[in-house]
Amino acid sequence: MGSKVSSQRHMKIFKIRTLNNADKYGVACRNLRELKEKGCKKIQLPLHSTRVCLYEDGTEVSDDEYLWHLPDNTELVFLTTGQTWHGSIDWLLNSFYTSLSDVPEVARKLLSDEQAPKTQKILVDFVHNLNENILAEKREEDESWFEGIESRFKNKSSYMRFRCESRIRGYLKEAQSSAASASPAAREEYNRIIETLSKELKAAEYNGCYFDRKEDKANRLCTEEGWFSCQGAFDAEDCSTRHSINPYSNKESRIIFSTWNLDHRIEKSRSILPCLMEAVKESRGRQINHQYFFDLLFTTKNLKLVNIVCHKKTSHNLSCDPSKIYTSQKRPNKKRSRDQVS
Repeated sequence: MGSKVSSQRHMKIFKIRTLNNADKYGVACRNLRELKEKGCKKIQLPLHSTRVCLYEDGTEVSDDEYLWHLPDNTELVFLTTGQTWHGSIDWLLNSFYTSLSDVPEVARKLLSDEQAPKTQKILVDFVHNLNENILAEKREEDESWFEGIESRFKNKSSYMRFRCESRIRGYLKEAQSSAASASPAAREEYNRIIETLSKELKAAEYNGCYFDRKEDKANRLCTEEGWFSCQGAFDAEDCSTRHSINPYSNKESRIIFSTWNLDHRIEKSRSILPCLMEAVKESRGRQINHQYFFDLLFTTKNLKLVNIVCHKKTSHNLSCDPSKIYTSQKRPNKKRSRDQVS
């Protein structure tokens, strides 16, 4: 009996879970090997390729000594080949960036079984923000959101659409004002092209759809709930720090979102407008590709939504594609041969 009692005293109990499942299981063990054997059998993972990490911060448990210093009921994550874990907050951020619709559920699950006080505080604040009146649309449903906004706006989506339209209108205005720098000979043609772009932009309702969560998924930059993700600097594939925001949630987020930029990858002032002006001067009868310049100035083919922190104000060193500037070339008149003369 003494031996049995001694063995029981050397048993420690841990809570284990897998990367993609919040279900937890209690496992009693004397060492890391026994923990892995029991745990892998319980959650059906291959023993030879399984690693054990702390749930809270992702530290790998690699030996018995470290394991033995952990308190009873410490939560551990079992990982297999190709899986990594960096703690609960990183998991939340990853969900936030890759599957925004899952964020509320992920955050609440994390909070329900989180033990670390600091992490709890972060999650409490986050869930509180999630619980803001995000889904409310009408002014009477969320009056605080509309503070400082003209009474003509009756719902959130219409205001957000207006804000996007205002930005795009600003780009058009800058294009129009550039006519002043053109020579008298080129100014008329330049203004004609800008008028064509203006009519097309008006028909597209100034692309206000980008900020309107009621728009079709293909046309908006946000989720159905209104979450926007930073698309990263002009020279990056995405945002490495995973900035996200929901301006539909509260007044503060709405105001902060106004500092985010719709940044031109090929720069408007340094590249696009000078290129258009030069194209007009050097056209020599060639037809300018209006659609190409329209896309560069006013659409997400060249615009990226960027958190102000990720917005690089240095020169982008990107230029227009010469092969796309013109759609056709006027053929020079050929002299008729003597044989063609009647």
